[in-house]
Amino acid sequence: MDLDLVKALNKKYNQRRELDFSEPWSIFRVMADFVNGFDELQNIGPSVTVFGSARFDENHRYYKMAQKLGFMFAEKGYNVITGGSGGIMEASNKGAFESKKALSIGLNVALPHEQKSNDYLDISLKFDYFFARKVMLVKYSQAFVIFPGGFGTMDELFEALTLVQTKKIFPIGIFLIGVDYWKPMMDFIKQSMLEEKTINECDFNLIKLSDNLEDIVNFTDKQIVQKLHEMEQENLTKLKTYKNLKKFIKRRELKNDSCK
Repeated sequence: MDLDLVKALNKKYNQRRELDFSEPWSIFRVMADFVNGFDELQNIGPSVTVFGSARFDENHRYYKMAQKLGFMFAEKGYNVITGGSGGIMEASNKGAFESKKALSIGLNVALPHEQKSNDYLDISLKFDYFFARKVMLVKYSQAFVIFPGGFGTMDELFEALTLVQTKKIFPIGIFLIGVDYWKPMMDFIKQSMLEEKTINECDFNLIKLSDNLEDIVNFTDKQIVQKLHEMEQENLTKLKTYKNLKKFIKRRELKNDSCK
């Protein structure tokens, strides 16, 4: 069979698989994505998800910052979750992988033109559907860090903001890194959305804009402890999230005691 015809049929198949949800097999593919993600990630413990462009190479300043931040979070015991590909994702995974003190996790997606997973992953999963993958990127994280990126990064940022605004998820924080890059967007949110009252002050304050990596890690640390206390006050100690956070804090305390 002609190779170009094979490629065209494969492309058409992938497009149909993504768009046509009426076919029964697509339901099972969706189920498989969720079952695989839940099974692999349900016990990973406190994690941070990092979003950002796949187009930055290792010489770019944002790549270097992402690698450093991944290392810093892993040194504190936080798993680092990314989309599993290149650029900012690779950099964050690389930093965590080099630390060896937490898991480096990549959640990739099947695309018509194969998207290669990076080489710095302890757990590597591939999803058929973007929406199933996005659920996993936010479900198991205590904080979200967003580096400069394109349409995909914007989608992930506003998805996270919407879920927090509507109280579907309760992360520690949403951090934007790259003050110069994000400032025009923040100005628009403040001067247009906030002034026109399409959002309120609390919504605007969900976003923390900073290039200080140490401050971001320290803030996450403090808020983890605060969140644990809040869950205790609200009698939520039977929740799996509480138990995971409790174990995490206890491990940290034991580690600090052993260093004295």
